[in-house]
Amino acid sequence: MLSAIKCIARQKKVLKIAKAISAVSLASLRPENCRSTHFTTLTHSFSTSRCLNVAQVLSGKDVAKKIRVETQRQIVSFQKKFPGFSPVLAIIQVGSRPDSSAYVRMKKKASANSGIECRIIKLSEDTDEATLLNLVDRLNNEESVHGILVQLPLPPQIDDSKVTNSVVPEKDVDGFDRYNVGELAKRHGKPFMYPCTPYGCMRLLEETGVELAGKTAVVVGRSDIVGSPVAALLQKADCTVTVCHSHTKNLPEIVSRADILVVAIGQTQLVQGSWIKEGAIVIDVGMNYVPDSTKKSGHRAVGDVDYESAKQKASWITPVPGGVGPMTVAMLMNNVYRAAKEQYESSIAPAICRPMKLNRILPVPSDIAISRAQQPKPITVIAEELGVKSGEVEPYGSYKAKVSLKTLDRLQALRKNGYYVLVAGITPTPFGEGKSTTTIGLVQALGAHLGIPAIANVRQPSQGPTFGVKGGAAGGGYSQVIPMDEFNMHLTGDIHAVGAANNLLAAAIDARAFHESTQSDKSFYRRLVPKQKDGHREFTPSMLRRLTKLGINKTDPDDLTSEEVQRFARLDIDPDTITIKRVVDVNDRMLREITIGQSPTEKGFTRKTGFDITVASEIMAILALSRDLKDLRRRVGDIVVASSHQGEPITAEDIGAAGAITALLKDAIKPNLMQTLEGTPVFVHAGPFANISIGASSVIADRMALKLVGAPKVTTERGGFVVTEAGFDFTMGGERFLNIKCRASGLRPDVIVIVATVRALKLHGGAPNVKAGQPIPAEYNTENVELVRKGAATNLAKQISNAKTYGSPVVVAINKFTTDTEAEIEAVRAEATLAGAFTTAVSNHWEQGGEGAIELAQSVIRATREKPVSHGQPVSYLYHLDSSLEEKIRAIATKMYGAKDIELSELARKQIERYEKQGFGHLPVCIAKTQYSLSHDANLKGAPKGFTFPIREINISAGAGYLYALAGKIMTIPGLPTHSGFMNVEVEDGKIEGLF
Repeated sequence: MLSAIKCIARQKKVLKIAKAISAVSLASLRPENCRSTHFTTLTHSFSTSRCLNVAQVLSGKDVAKKIRVETQRQIVSFQKKFPGFSPVLAIIQVGSRPDSSAYVRMKKKASANSGIECRIIKLSEDTDEATLLNLVDRLNNEESVHGILVQLPLPPQIDDSKVTNSVVPEKDVDGFDRYNVGELAKRHGKPFMYPCTPYGCMRLLEETGVELAGKTAVVVGRSDIVGSPVAALLQKADCTVTVCHSHTKNLPEIVSRADILVVAIGQTQLVQGSWIKEGAIVIDVGMNYVPDSTKKSGHRAVGDVDYESAKQKASWITPVPGGVGPMTVAMLMNNVYRAAKEQYESSIAPAICRPMKLNRILPVPSDIAISRAQQPKPITVIAEELGVKSGEVEPYGSYKAKVSLKTLDRLQALRKNGYYVLVAGITPTPFGEGKSTTTIGLVQALGAHLGIPAIANVRQPSQGPTFGVKGGAAGGGYSQVIPMDEFNMHLTGDIHAVGAANNLLAAAIDARAFHESTQSDKSFYRRLVPKQKDGHREFTPSMLRRLTKLGINKTDPDDLTSEEVQRFARLDIDPDTITIKRVVDVNDRMLREITIGQSPTEKGFTRKTGFDITVASEIMAILALSRDLKDLRRRVGDIVVASSHQGEPITAEDIGAAGAITALLKDAIKPNLMQTLEGTPVFVHAGPFANISIGASSVIADRMALKLVGAPKVTTERGGFVVTEAGFDFTMGGERFLNIKCRASGLRPDVIVIVATVRALKLHGGAPNVKAGQPIPAEYNTENVELVRKGAATNLAKQISNAKTYGSPVVVAINKFTTDTEAEIEAVRAEATLAGAFTTAVSNHWEQGGEGAIELAQSVIRATREKPVSHGQPVSYLYHLDSSLEEKIRAIATKMYGAKDIELSELARKQIERYEKQGFGHLPVCIAKTQYSLSHDANLKGAPKGFTFPIREINISAGAGYLYALAGKIMTIPGLPTHSGFMNVEVEDGKIEGLF
């Protein structure tokens, strides 16, 4: 009796020690980041109740409850920091097996108890494999879903392995896909998720407080779901592991050596107590049923271990039921939480750039040779580094891709905007002064050399300049977008999509005018709203919009009166007022003026018209200025194509073409992703003609890029940089960028970079004029400080002054040429400082790539720190929208160009009167003029004053949201020179040669 009392006292003492140890958190066995976890436990080994020979019960119910409570606490804690965080589990159940339905209900209940939303998707038993795989793919790409579980087993027509492997590893909360399984099998592998049941077994082992390292572990069963993965986990915990199965000989002998025994073989009470080593820990994963007349169901659950005999030998043992079973679901909930947390953290993680090395050569080779010498990264890698999800990338070959607008939607609530940098220039020479090259070099310096997230946003080049005089627009030297040939030719077809949309509209206008002129009201209305096969007639969505515009509140075509039919159907287009021309992406001077409708079939319906180059189309400007697809659809519908004989504006919506035009642009609206020579990202999107339009890349690309480089909203930082450019000099491109594009986007630049070159300043200081294709005068290749100083004191100073009026700090970038001298550069610095520039930086990015632009990058960074722009206030616009059109034009000409006044032609005055009468007087104005002077006259260099600025014509781009005034003899479709760029282009061995 005394011996028994002593034994009980000893037992209580041991239990007290065990309880204290099991309360210790073994973080290594609770992998918050399982991708880097190695299972270890505290140094402790003991056997309880050896006097009474009864094992301690490892209650899965108790541990599972604790895990669910902890998971819910972690979710709430994370939500306090990130209010938008909300874990979601999607369960797919194919068929209605009772056992599967029971498991699904159990998982849904556990989700609710853990603070996880559970979405159950039920499919019929006869669902085919392709349908299921498509569903999984959709869920893989659905941002709001963090975990995907396909309830097994699946019907026989579906391959279980193929389906489980189709779940992306990050969302594979079951841990069954080949990546997670493969990484689990590696010694130092880093799976995203551990399979739930093995993960639960390890957590139960943790509860014992026993150190696993060095222990002998035996796993009975080798299934992919439990046996093999639990063996891998035990190996990671430094156990010596033996895996047994139904064909293993001497099984009792092997089991008898086990310190840790995990049984998952699916054989009722196979393992007997006599097999078990004294003091072993037994984890019974089995779930079998034996007859039991005392149970209402007539049977009871038992495991793969004979519990009654085993508990006499083991130190710890799991019961069945109530052991491993509850743990599986609890660990699933923990997996969902961790998956959601990692995905959320990934979505707000900063963009990174793993730069590519430049192997520079002197003298600098041709642009195409440099481009060919550099092996680009796969575009999917660029996207991944930026933080674009795989389902948001649409590759076009290996090195360019479109990015879905879902990226912008996803990041809108998560991130701030990064810093916004506008690159403009002084008034250029015919050779261009390197704005694109500077833009690329600056981003290479920021991303590849200073390690700051940075994206360049540039326009897509037109084939006009590519095959004309100027050449491509990929940058140059060691600051380029690559591959250069893909960049300059077709890209992803956006310009062609714009051309198709524009020409559809042009054809629709002429067709409408023709049909109206050749049919009676009744006949025309019958054909315009025809009967369907069932005899029913209905209005199209565009027609319904027109009815609303006319105040006709009817939706049945047969209900309209004769007067309403006439008002609705007759647009009564005045052919002389048609503003939409057809377009072609070539400098074809012979199409500037043509006559159409000369075929006898057109019944004398002829008129004079012409072609524009595609990038001059209003639709291209709409593509650049739209905020999203819905905004693009609205803007397209607002395009004013002509006026009626009564002076009423006629729109693309009235014509009925707006929906089809939008359909043609539904892919073109997605920005194109490429890269620089040093592997930094570039968005290439839209290409409005800089002479008559905004000359800037798209609002959508800017907004998306700013979010991709932006810091999380919960931080105090802003993040990285987006560098974009405006066509020609600041006074043209920059003025439109701020007064038109920024009005549309709601953005404002943090820094304005003005690119200057010594040679261009010499031109503005009085050096002889230069022409493309002709020898450069000697003044440009020899030192002449006075010419440089005079040009800087006039043209550069005026550009700086103009830029400063908008409230952003101005950094002058001197794009260095080999002929520039230190004295000439110092003269530029001095004049820029006098004009009020924040600072001046010399940049040799053409020769040195990003390394040559580090000084410029540091200057831009310093400007954001020392002269921060208040984004709570709007841009200091040049004019108010409620001013008259004439006042807006005068403000631009006098304040930006330096004119004394403006002079309106008779035609321009009539057009202003008509547009204001039609309700378009509130729109901003874009002035189309020469890029070679601040004035309308290309021969006036420097900063001319006192001239009168002539406006000969005004056209409307109501869809784009502005009017454009034509000054001088500006052309909307250029011509090809005697020696054109296309003459150099050849294809050798499948590679394009001769581009420049």
